[in-house]
Amino acid sequence: MVKTEAEWKAQLTPLQYRVLRQEGTEQPFTSPINKIYEDGTYVCAACETPLFKSEDKFDSGTGWPSFDNYIKGNVLFSKGGGGMYGTEEHCATCGGHLGHVFNDGPRKTTGKRHCINGAAITFVPKA
Repeated sequence: MVKTEAEWKAQLTPLQYRVLRQEGTEQPFTSPINKIYEDGTYVCAACETPLFKSEDKFDSGTGWPSFDNYIKGNVLFSKGGGGMYGTEEHCATCGGHLGHVFNDGPRKTTGKRHCINGAAITFVPKA
């Protein structure tokens, strides 16, 4: 998906633009997505690609929405920040920056913690 920066700015809120297009990070504990635990799917806020399922969401205590798994094929990984910032995650469709994945997630499942900016995703309740 290719759009100009002007098109992205027109479509996204300033926070979404900073997170998704400029690889920014929202402040912890500020996203309403943190408090959503209904059945549904979390999609990219820029292009609506399904990224995470509600069954994979957990409260990591970090202040950002966290998931222990992702929808295969819809998330790309790169060693961007590295170090304490983990591996970067991007939407496979539009390239939007989502957050980072770490190896300190629930050991009973994947052991991964996908630490995602709430501004980068939208919740779609199960119909």
